[in-house]
Amino acid sequence: MNDTHRAFLDDLLSTATPSGFETPGQRVWLDYVAEFADETHVDDYGNAVAVYEGDPDAPSIALAGHGDEIGLMVRDITDDGFLKLARIGGSDKTVTRGQYVTIHTDDGPIEGVVGQVAIHLREAEDNEYDEINEQYVDIGVEDEEAAQELVDIGDPITFDTEITDLADGRVAARGMDNRVGTWTAAEAFRRAVEAEPDATVYAVSTVQEEIGLRGARMVGFDLAPDAVVATDVTHATDQPDSPATKGSGIELGGGPVVARGSANHPKLVAAARTAAGDDDIDIQLQASGSFTGTDADAFYTSKGGIPSLNVGLPNRYMHTPAEVIDLGDLDEAADLLAAVAVRADEFSPFSVDV
Repeated sequence: MNDTHRAFLDDLLSTATPSGFETPGQRVWLDYVAEFADETHVDDYGNAVAVYEGDPDAPSIALAGHGDEIGLMVRDITDDGFLKLARIGGSDKTVTRGQYVTIHTDDGPIEGVVGQVAIHLREAEDNEYDEINEQYVDIGVEDEEAAQELVDIGDPITFDTEITDLADGRVAARGMDNRVGTWTAAEAFRRAVEAEPDATVYAVSTVQEEIGLRGARMVGFDLAPDAVVATDVTHATDQPDSPATKGSGIELGGGPVVARGSANHPKLVAAARTAAGDDDIDIQLQASGSFTGTDADAFYTSKGGIPSLNVGLPNRYMHTPAEVIDLGDLDEAADLLAAVAVRADEFSPFSVDV
């Protein structure tokens, strides 16, 4: 990964995009892909698409990731000026207490902290985790009126964290889920375009995946490509406290993860495995017997059924302020998606033989 590609990743990670408030991140993404695209467009809810126009007689394939992240929201303001919270997506109540946060207001960011009673003052029975709607943010004001001058009900909130390089090419940050997916879609698009494929190739950054795959439903219906590869994070279960009953064998540094079953079309699974073998790309396999939990689940039921595949990026500590990924996995995921797109006409038609 060169400096330009890493700077793009860092720009995505440092731009807050909680579900329903994705516009700043979508602009970062569009500015990057526009340089390689024949055209770009955005729909009314902010789903962003870049297009490479191939041969009209060749298949079309979309490379997608979701641009939104989980977060919090101002639900109410107390008489004392504290901000009561609601969740945006699957925020984890066990990691919110004592965190620095940013409230994203129409007039700019406001800093705060999620309150936590000091350990010296807590009784043993108070060590349970409060639900998020029982937690609050302290922005330092004296009363409700002062708070209302700074924030509004419904303002989104994200953790205020740093992008941190760990050893051996690992990186920690908030919102790897799913900036790594939109990075992969954009970078795979760039690499595919350089090869001038016959296929028409779309790069897509969807909105509102974290609250129900909603953007993918819109885009799938609108574009109706011949195939979609949706890239999202998946659980790396190689940390010490990963539950044995939910272990998947997925490891950081083992390469991107090709899911099998449910939404994952067997022709696309075979295409990804073939491309990986031919291009010497390390991949891991994952069982997905009922659903993927990603945009692939929405794409494959759109427009009468779009052959779809979920490619996962191994991620430790998902939905925390310190998600960890391996940059090598990220680069190989972009190579994999690009290889499938470039050879789309070879792998098509994307239909099962019955």
